Amino acid sequence: MTEATPDPAGKSTLSSMLHALAQDESRERIAVGDLLASLGDRALAALLFVFAVPNVLPVPPGTSTILGAPLVFLAAQLALGLRPWLPAVIARRTMTRSDFATLVRRIVPWLARAERLLRPRVVGLASPPMEYLVGLLCLLLAVVLVLPVPLGNMLPALAISLFALGIMERDGLWILAGFAAAVASAVVVSGVVFAMVKAAVYFFTRVLQ
Repeated sequence: MTEATPDPAGKSTLSSMLHALAQDESRERIAVGDLLASLGDRALAALLFVFAVPNVLPVPPGTSTILGAPLVFLAAQLALGLRPWLPAVIARRTMTRSDFATLVRRIVPWLARAERLLRPRVVGLASPPMEYLVGLLCLLLAVVLVLPVPLGNMLPALAISLFALGIMERDGLWILAGFAAAVASAVVVSGVVFAMVKAAVYFFTRVLQ
């Protein structure tokens, strides 16, 4: 695994925190609550990224089920300006440490590169009240992500991930990239839903006649 290190200012980066948790041999399984406890001193955006980005990549079966539900709660909390919190039924969900380590190995190299590019700029786009609008968009994207829509996972998750990184480091350019990914997601998902509806109408009006 590519090991991440704290930034020059001494603050642990998100990649280094994920790496440390994945390498904690005292744990046989990693619970969603463990992530919440480990990243609780970071912005809600850090948790949004952690739960969104696995849906962008090929992951072990069941991972999206474990990590998908928290997105709705966290995005709603970002939209309302609240502190991160998850209900116990979600916080107790677990995966094996080896599966989590595999996931982190895929995430950390890309995250470490992103962290080197992130910096405060166009901060108005990444601060309240725009932050609350971003939270609302993340909430809508999270709802789409958890629905059983073909091709409905990757682009919404990518948009949430970009939004989360932008909010986390107050980088408005990444917020703009998130908006672009959200628009692309809306186009693709609406096209898929339209095709599904059209196919269903054809099936019921032609095939079943």
